[in-house]
Amino acid sequence: MTVAPALGAGQFSQSPSGDGGAGVGAGACPLCDAEGGTLIWRGAQLRVIRADEAGFPAFYRVIWNAHVVEFSDLNALERAHCMDVVARVEQALRQHLQPTKINLAALGNMVPHLHWHVIARFDWDSHFPAPVWASAQRERAADQEDALRARLPAMEAQLRGYLDS
Repeated sequence: MTVAPALGAGQFSQSPSGDGGAGVGAGACPLCDAEGGTLIWRGAQLRVIRADEAGFPAFYRVIWNAHVVEFSDLNALERAHCMDVVARVEQALRQHLQPTKINLAALGNMVPHLHWHVIARFDWDSHFPAPVWASAQRERAADQEDALRARLPAMEAQLRGYLDS
């Protein structure tokens, strides 16, 4: 086993071997050190969380458990499994919430740990049709956000069923 050099602030080690992030010190990666949001489901290789993103109650992340930076750090079977989970999250959101659009993104610029954003978008949301990271286009629709939030437990229960099968 090789030992990774000490990491400075803002540095992250790559661990394509799936070793759970060996060499990543405490506090070095927020997705290694914490769930990253409200845990919906955890498997051996990845987890699904609901992100705490104001104005976007149906904002989910699929997070690879081991510390890897890029999708290409995964082997072919791991990539297929990851994308299958992303697709299942998308399907559950579409079936239960009937969004205007689903946004998928894997940026990793702020947190270089492999994760996919799966975001249900609605024509009433404050940023639509712009990305959630752009400037707001209108005021938030608190009543519609609350109504959507109330529908999430049923969707999340079905999603867990999809992912456990």
